[in-house]
Amino acid sequence: MTTDTALPTQLVHHPYRAPAEFDAVPVGVFKASTVLFPNVAAVRQRRWQDKSAYTYGLHGTPTTFTLEERIATLEGGHHCVLAPSGLAAVALVDMAFLRAGDEVLIPHNAYGPNLAFAAVELAHWGIRHRTYDPMRPDDLAMQLTPQTRLVWLEAAGSITLEFPDVPALVAQVQAHNARCASTEAQLRPTVTVLDNTWGAGVAFCGFDLGADVVMQALTKYPSGGADVLMGSVVTRDERLHHALLMTHMRLGLGVSGNDAELVLRGLPSLQLRYRAQDASTRQLAQWMQQQPGVARVLHPALPGTPGHATWRRDAQGAACLFTVVFDDAIPAERIDAFCDNLRLFRLGYSWAGPMSLCMPYDRADMRGRDWPHAHGPVRFAVGLEAVTDLQADLKQALAVLSAA
Repeated sequence: MTTDTALPTQLVHHPYRAPAEFDAVPVGVFKASTVLFPNVAAVRQRRWQDKSAYTYGLHGTPTTFTLEERIATLEGGHHCVLAPSGLAAVALVDMAFLRAGDEVLIPHNAYGPNLAFAAVELAHWGIRHRTYDPMRPDDLAMQLTPQTRLVWLEAAGSITLEFPDVPALVAQVQAHNARCASTEAQLRPTVTVLDNTWGAGVAFCGFDLGADVVMQALTKYPSGGADVLMGSVVTRDERLHHALLMTHMRLGLGVSGNDAELVLRGLPSLQLRYRAQDASTRQLAQWMQQQPGVARVLHPALPGTPGHATWRRDAQGAACLFTVVFDDAIPAERIDAFCDNLRLFRLGYSWAGPMSLCMPYDRADMRGRDWPHAHGPVRFAVGLEAVTDLQADLKQALAVLSAA
């Protein structure tokens, strides 16, 4: 650049380039909308779809490509796409695999916004949804029809934490695909997708349990800091990945370099945090079972929780959640007072961050389930505090249940 070039131009088109041989523990954070090409031939030849080059910030940077590869490894898959939230990842899966006239089956204990998206948005586009009992593979088998193109799985179930027999559910879908003789069904077999947010790629591998697609809310364990929203969808099948990738592109879904950095920073400690929170949660869940006013504690590692035997067979961990059902005779306002009296368990949605959380649910939230209790459950998410302090917090708050 000549010295007679004006200063503003020099600052934009500065010739200096830092040396490329910089290596460090953190992954570099690249942020861009525009990606520069050296010549027209590069414009015409570059492909972002296979991560061999860069064309536009929305289609990937070194930071997001690196995170996608690491999440694919975490889940035991081959391909990954990132979405701005866990719910965005759910919507991406639905829109990639469903068309007008199709139907999707969702477990009745699934993540609530998954059901809400199907009931409202998918219905607007002529896509039907129905729920099934995930603890009864025969119920799923009875509900599969030639129009079923997608079956959601979730282990453990949202809020009530039942642990389904995922291989048995997948087997029903595979048998359905084998029986289907129509050309349309042969071209578009029913896809199974597992919400693996609870397992986080640590407790079990969703693909080993038979799922075709595995999604996760990276907001939870992979981040671990309660400071970022993100989701992922992982596949082993190239055809399924291509369908997801093209829908992802057309929707304009993208994640920022700074958010990708936060998840990359959380990944190395993911397994350590998962194990630590798992251990604390089991201790508190077992203790809570013995407390006055508690009718039931739901946690896959507890023998009384539905699916406990399946969890013992298929999983090597149990995450940070447990759910409490209080005695029917306790007034609802006292359960609310119990939640308000907690000091370390703060009221808030989400989980797997450093702070313990509590959230009461109404009986109406147990949609589609035969809920035999007078009150809705209270779900606890155990953080990284000392378990003795958390137990003391629960103990002092429980006193309000029996207050005169």
